[in-house]
Amino acid sequence: MQPKDLTSNEAFKGFTNTQCPFLPCHPGVEREFNCLFCYCPLIAYECPGPYQVYTDANGLTRKDCSACTLPHDGYRQSWGFIQRWLEYPQPWSGKPQTDPPMRRPRPQGGAGEDAGD
Repeated sequence: MQPKDLTSNEAFKGFTNTQCPFLPCHPGVEREFNCLFCYCPLIAYECPGPYQVYTDANGLTRKDCSACTLPHDGYRQSWGFIQRWLEYPQPWSGKPQTDPPMRRPRPQGGAGEDAGD
């Protein structure tokens, strides 16, 4: 098996579960629908995707990401988006999203790429 950064086969970056009874669960996806991140790995972290904040039945503050298409819009695009945001994850503050949304985190004291990804 080749390491993922050396293979030309990108099948590991996504799939569409056409048998899912909830598909399409996020309207507005313009490319192939990526089900790989059905439950977004950024749910516990700050991110630029549109989300609402609510209090659940146990009194816990939660994110409602149902309006977000970023982890689903195209296999390559969504894979790249998640990978870039997980490079320097910032725990979610539990507060509503800012306007404009948070920029991509950078390493402490480092230059890094443009944060507007």
